[in-house]
Order: sequence, then structure tokens, then C-alpha cells
Amino acid sequence: MAAQLGTSRAPIREALRQLEQEGLVVSSPYRGTEVLGVSQDEIEQVLVPIRLTIERFAFDRALPILDENDLMFLQGLVDDMHLAADPEDPERLADADVRFHEHIIIRSGQPHCLQMWRAIQPRVRAYFRRDAPVYGKQHALAAQHQELLDALRSRDPDAVRASVEKHITTHQAFDE
Repeated sequence: MAAQLGTSRAPIREALRQLEQEGLVVSSPYRGTEVLGVSQDEIEQVLVPIRLTIERFAFDRALPILDENDLMFLQGLVDDMHLAADPEDPERLADADVRFHEHIIIRSGQPHCLQMWRAIQPRVRAYFRRDAPVYGKQHALAAQHQELLDALRSRDPDAVRASVEKHITTHQAFDE
């Protein structure tokens, strides 16, 4: 791999260690490193419930303190999702998605939520990358984030909670 990338082995080893810490690969002595998949069962039974708990709490805490600059920033991310959906650029779409949710979690002022989000975020990104291209309806993701943003703009806590729950539990959103 180092030869293919034209680099030394040290940065490759460091990158693989980071991926292993994130739970995306597993290394076995004398056998190499293997990429771990994210099963649908794990998504439904583990990641979605954890993510829902984190984000419900963070959105509740962030709602009263979000200002117009935050809403403009989030709108820019939604607009970027629409732009990324046209050429079917799943990496750009995933980046905007992660940045949207992370912005809310950061603004919530809850450091433990942010720490837990950052621990699961690579897995969330992995299942997003796995599923998004299959369904080919990337504009649905941007539309869901617009609904989240519209709920935030309404300042209605019940509407925000309902929108967050719908968005996260519709983890196969591309079926819609």
C-alpha cells in the first residue's frame, strides 16, 4: 500500500491504527488488516438507537441558543447537499450530512454528546456510504435536512423532536 501511494510505511500504519480505533478495520498479527462492514442489524439495533438518544438531547439543548448565523450555516450545508446530489458525489454529501449534525451537537454545549457522536460518526458515515449510492435518491437526504432546518426555524420543540426522530429512524431514507 505504501508503494502504491508513494509514501513510507509509517503514515500507512498510523492511518490503519486510526481506522482500527474507529472500529472500521481489524488487524490480526501476521495476517494483515481487514475492513469491517456495518451490518443492517447493527445499524438498526445499535447505531440508530444510540444516535437517536444523542441527537434528541443535543437538538433539545441547542434549539434555544441557535441564532440566525447558525441557521444560515445549516442552510448552506443543505444547499451543498442538493449540489452534491446532482453529480452523485456521495463523499461530499456525507461530509455535509455529518457537518450538519455535528454543528447542532457542538452548539448544544454538551461535551459528552459530542464525544459519543464522534465515536459513532465513522460508522454512521460507513452505513451512509454503503446505502446512499444503492438507492440513487440523494436529494431525499437534502430534503430531510431541510425539514430538520425548517423545524429548527419554527422554534417548536415538539416539531424539532418529531423531525429528528423521523430523520434518524428513516435510516433507509433513500427508499422514500
